[in-house]
Amino acid sequence: MGYLALYAAVLIALWALYLRRQRRIQREHEQQLKESVEAGLGEPPSLHPVIDPARCLGSSSCITACPEEALGIVGGTAVLINGAACIGHGACRAACPVDAIQLVFGTETRGIDIPNVSPQFESNVPGIFIAGELGGMGLIRKAAEQGRQAMDVISKRTGGTFDYDVVIVGCGPAGFSAGLSAIQHRLRYKLIEQEESLGGAVFHYPRNKVAMTAPVKLALIGKVRFGEVQKEKLLEFWQTAVKKTGLLISFRECMEDITREGEGFVVRTTRGRYRTRCVLLTMGRRGTPRKLEVPGEESPKVVYRLIDPAQYAGQAVLVVGGGDSALEAAIALAEQPGTDVTLSYRSKAFSRVKAKNRSTLDEMQKSKRIRVELESTVESIDTEQVHLKTVAGRQSLRNEAVIVCAGGLLPTPLLQKVGITFETKRGTA
Repeated sequence: MGYLALYAAVLIALWALYLRRQRRIQREHEQQLKESVEAGLGEPPSLHPVIDPARCLGSSSCITACPEEALGIVGGTAVLINGAACIGHGACRAACPVDAIQLVFGTETRGIDIPNVSPQFESNVPGIFIAGELGGMGLIRKAAEQGRQAMDVISKRTGGTFDYDVVIVGCGPAGFSAGLSAIQHRLRYKLIEQEESLGGAVFHYPRNKVAMTAPVKLALIGKVRFGEVQKEKLLEFWQTAVKKTGLLISFRECMEDITREGEGFVVRTTRGRYRTRCVLLTMGRRGTPRKLEVPGEESPKVVYRLIDPAQYAGQAVLVVGGGDSALEAAIALAEQPGTDVTLSYRSKAFSRVKAKNRSTLDEMQKSKRIRVELESTVESIDTEQVHLKTVAGRQSLRNEAVIVCAGGLLPTPLLQKVGITFETKRGTA
């Protein structure tokens, strides 16, 4: 009896510790949710999980699986405590042991427009196909499958006096897969990508984060089996596949217009004009980078995202924007030796950013590692300077690089002009 009493006491003590820990974690998650809502970061930007509280066991499997720490336990069930951090790869749904998670677009307060497509991924405009994130599928494996299946349909519509059988816009998972399928079907194809690297939204995932957790079937390659693969390994695999298959990608080429011409289309881009039988749109929902529209913006020193902070060491850099991406870019640059960083934002305060980023920025501003110019706009960009309009008047700063983090412009108006119809999703799949 003595041993049984001892074992019982140990078990009770362990259970008490477990419950205490769970209560502490829940309090932390409740606080994170409150801070997220107050900072305006509660709304997810794209595909995101909705948890059925009637089915959720509160096992925390989804929380452990989420590399962005966007989920937490509140009131005994999982909830999205930081919607802005969610990147929609669906690792949480795959980890849920009771199938309590559904991936959806939009919320009751913030709708997201998704184009109407057929089961063959053709829009209501015959000849224009849509696959991947733009069409409502953010999961890498399924987006790649959609790109392959759409190309199977397009391969049966060849012919005519066109330059190409298909123009593929975007080289994320769907576009990459579609390009390989175009080679397999021996189609005349043009694959364009507005960025300078492939991967689409995956390229912008946080460093070392899990990108995909399930096998994917690719034309010419076959079935690729991954366990939990980080974004760097996945991008490396794609780059190797490009070299192996000879897939041709035109980087830094942005679509500007699509017009109907006979039985096909004319796709106009920043580099050319292409007559094609079909168009496959596989771009993501990040959109085309929003431009400043100022003299000198066409300079090679102006970019629209930060790739490697180390390349700017010792330089004078201007970061433009007031969101988390702008603050994180400025902070990362300020950590490089000898870098002179200025952050320009048109409003009076950074109202929709993570508390941690705001706190770090304040510290770096106080230590004069970052210069912050609120209520300022860029007037022009020269070879060696950048000119700002501020509340104190016009200022000219020494400058060797400009990084614009002003968000993106979705192609919705352009596609509506072509005749493509959309449905507004408010928390539905």
